[in-house]
Amino acid sequence: MKRNKRSVIILCGGKGTRLGDLGKKIPKTLVKIQGKEILWYIIKFLKKNKFNHLILPLGYKAELIKKFLKINKNFNIDIDCVMTGINANIGSRIALAQSKIESENILLLNGDAVFNFNINKIFTSHERNNTSVSFLSGETTYPYGTIGVKKGKITDFKRNLIYDSLSVRLLSNYVAYNYTGISIIKSKLIKNMIKIYKNTKNFEQTFFSKIIRSHESQLVKIKGFFHSIDSVKDIIVVDNKLNKDKKFIELKKLKKLCLK
Repeated sequence: MKRNKRSVIILCGGKGTRLGDLGKKIPKTLVKIQGKEILWYIIKFLKKNKFNHLILPLGYKAELIKKFLKINKNFNIDIDCVMTGINANIGSRIALAQSKIESENILLLNGDAVFNFNINKIFTSHERNNTSVSFLSGETTYPYGTIGVKKGKITDFKRNLIYDSLSVRLLSNYVAYNYTGISIIKSKLIKNMIKIYKNTKNFEQTFFSKIIRSHESQLVKIKGFFHSIDSVKDIIVVDNKLNKDKKFIELKKLKKLCLK
């Protein structure tokens, strides 16, 4: 491991099937929001937060991502592109990319979200506390209608409520927090547990469950902006210049920060 390296694995090899016709043309991470690709925001943000080594497991339309990086001169940062195959699952992609990790802890994140918070501070705290894994939790929008109730009386009807945690039916004293798809993990766990997650259909369910049972983990609630681009509707929400939504405003701030 190299002392001054901070490695990041950005998962960006998926097909983006929920994007419809748009997903047939470009990989999800190259979808433009306010005129810039999602991956552009991610890389710019990571550089500003002192991450200096990016690992991209590529699959679907990998050549377009490589072209994007070349046009941007690799953002003047150390980037390793790893070809993992079009149909490889996430566990397989990480297994093929893990040999490129050059730091004692690895930041793992999905390549389909835009965000702005002090991840440098969180990463430093994770290192200082010698934590095995830190899960980052943030707000998300519940896309369905809800009936508001106070003291047994219906008070309102709302849509698109923002929440950060849920109570779960039949599980008392249990709270489920929204996972952003961002975690900080001791690199040796990624390297030593390949057999456990390589061929699993659900990397997060298998790998994280194993770590939680046998290693020290922590939940960190982020203070800042986070928005996952899961569908065409998500693109419209943050790309509409007439939109006064909080997330649109925060995205404008993020873009301004990244352009500096």
